[in-house]
Amino acid sequence: MRGKLLPLAGLYLVQGLPYGLQSGLLPVLLRAAGLSLTRVGLAKALYAPWLFKLLWAPLVDARGSPRAWLALSTAALGLVCGLLAALPPAEAGQAVLPPAAAGLLLLLNLGAAVQDVALDTLAVQLLEPAELGPGNTVQVVAYKLGAVLGGGGLLALVPALSWHLLFLLLATMYWLAAALAWAAPALQQLPPPQHAAAPPRRLQDLLAVPGTLWTAGFVLTYKLGEQGASSLFPLFLLDRGLSPQELGLWNGVGAVACSIAGSALGGALLARHWQPLPLLRSALRLRIGGLACQTALLLHLDTPGAALGPGTAPRGAALLSLCLQHFLGGLVTTLVFTLMMCCSRRAPGALQATHYSLLATLELLGKLLLGALAGALADSLGLQRCFFSFLALTATPLLYLGLVPGSPD
Repeated sequence: MRGKLLPLAGLYLVQGLPYGLQSGLLPVLLRAAGLSLTRVGLAKALYAPWLFKLLWAPLVDARGSPRAWLALSTAALGLVCGLLAALPPAEAGQAVLPPAAAGLLLLLNLGAAVQDVALDTLAVQLLEPAELGPGNTVQVVAYKLGAVLGGGGLLALVPALSWHLLFLLLATMYWLAAALAWAAPALQQLPPPQHAAAPPRRLQDLLAVPGTLWTAGFVLTYKLGEQGASSLFPLFLLDRGLSPQELGLWNGVGAVACSIAGSALGGALLARHWQPLPLLRSALRLRIGGLACQTALLLHLDTPGAALGPGTAPRGAALLSLCLQHFLGGLVTTLVFTLMMCCSRRAPGALQATHYSLLATLELLGKLLLGALAGALADSLGLQRCFFSFLALTATPLLYLGLVPGSPD
């Protein structure tokens, strides 16, 4: 199993770099430059290629092998980073991304989305049922480590290294990962793909796989409240006096380290043959409690005279709240991804890439929906009403578990 998990870890790590770059670095820089919460949130439109993975997932099913698609898409990501190395993402004194930089970031997301389809398909084919827990732990943890490197890591390195050197470093990482995808012994031992003469591509074929409708509804809603709160709370702390560097350290490195710890705990429990659904039910209850505490803290800090200065109890509580929510979010995510992979393994071999891409697209859509709209909601409704709405949305997936059909795990 180690021979399978190590190359998967390296490939999922580089896959997380674009997400960290645009979720951990850009929002802080744009908000520090004076953009409104609405405009900061709308910058997430750069993630759009991830929502259209179903357009090319059938090609991965029907043409070539997942390993070939993986190596080519990863090498293409290195090329885009090489182009970004010659083009700074923002000029001095400019509060928005130049069109050329935004276009290249859009291409970066396109390449990462194609890589995601190929890598997930390869993981579904490579892992045995008993290896799904450790495999999904590696997937989530490595992806988040990549997000840390691309978010808080870059934010910390910006004063020391130029954007030119940073993106050359990223390009080198992608080209090394492409070589790994092509040459790793475990990936070379996969049987050649057996494509159907006319692979099924209709939505009805995807939804006919047992458990798909329930899983699709769950992954679409399980992150709504959490993602809205995690998008706004760090920016709220920035407005209350935290520096971009301190926020990058805690929200881009410390909190994500806690998320990785939560993911590792989920994988360890699954490896001990705990069932995903009972674990998920308990984790969702804990997540509601954590968000309720964060909402109470925001209500306190949003009153006149509330202090968030160095060494104060509210400051420590706010940073602890960030870490706790990321820890619980990591635990929940590992369990949900395991459910998704279990569901896709029930699909015919010629349909697995498309089926998993459907679930992954809905999972991402649920995360982006409030991540992109949270700023506009806060500007129009106010932070307090927004966080009460997020708290209500966080309870939705727990209620949805009561509708689980038969035995989806």
